[in-house]
Amino acid sequence: MGQKKNRLQVWAESSIAFTLVQAFQWLPLPAANAVARCVTRLLDRVSPRLRRVALTNLAFALPDLDAAEHGRIVNGVFDSIARLLVALARFPAMNRSNISDWIGYEGLEYYQAAKQQGRGVLIATAHLGNWELSAFAHALMTEPMHVMVRPLDNPLIDRLVESRRTLSGNHLIDKRDAARAVMKALRGNEAVGILIDQNTAAAEGIFVNFFGKLACAGSAFVKLAHRSRAPIIPGFALWDEGKKRYVLRFFPQVETTGDVHADTQRLHAAIETVIRQHPDQWMWIHRRWKTRPPGEQPLY
Repeated sequence: MGQKKNRLQVWAESSIAFTLVQAFQWLPLPAANAVARCVTRLLDRVSPRLRRVALTNLAFALPDLDAAEHGRIVNGVFDSIARLLVALARFPAMNRSNISDWIGYEGLEYYQAAKQQGRGVLIATAHLGNWELSAFAHALMTEPMHVMVRPLDNPLIDRLVESRRTLSGNHLIDKRDAARAVMKALRGNEAVGILIDQNTAAAEGIFVNFFGKLACAGSAFVKLAHRSRAPIIPGFALWDEGKKRYVLRFFPQVETTGDVHADTQRLHAAIETVIRQHPDQWMWIHRRWKTRPPGEQPLY
């Protein structure tokens, strides 16, 4: 865990965040998007470590692409974050009558078929596209769901984000007390969305092949699937540049065998396939491969 922030840090960060949210919410949409892109480009400049991490990841994950293409992908990541921030800020104005201006479905039949099994649905998602909008919009377009979250390290910003996440009727599950709440939701034939693509400590995960390099992935997700017998459906809100809106795309059910390692590997292979199709929308700036197998040197 990082060092606890003092009151001045919490206040300063939250003041900036609240100001930006208000600007993104009330400015005309083209202006809000432009300001958000300026903010994320500034973040790129003042935090050069983020780009270094991304370029390190891309060097081994997508080695067939040249340096210029790697740079374009990283630029796209910051643009993707800008779109996410604007959407999150404007959640209060989204409703059933206008949500289609922001997002549409592809593959909803996979979700519906999973629900018909009567054991709940585990939605496997990632920091790809707009993971905030995906759950928010699904609640408006189909039905509310449960979303597993990790509290942010700034409590004021955390309250701001939580208040928006629940506006469309979704329920939040704290990652620190997740198993019981997830199982209860699944027993009620409800859906639970969980981000499963971040680095995990060795004590909490297993190593799987991810973009050709071992990555430590949490094993709890597939264990919940085995215990509940709930179907797993990958789902992501992906930006469509041609349509200038997102597509909430569900994919066919990922079959499980009961083997934790094999099922975790199969799930991450499915996520990798989608990331390869939309590389500039995934969080390459995250140190995804930080945890290394015993004896391996650090990557970052």
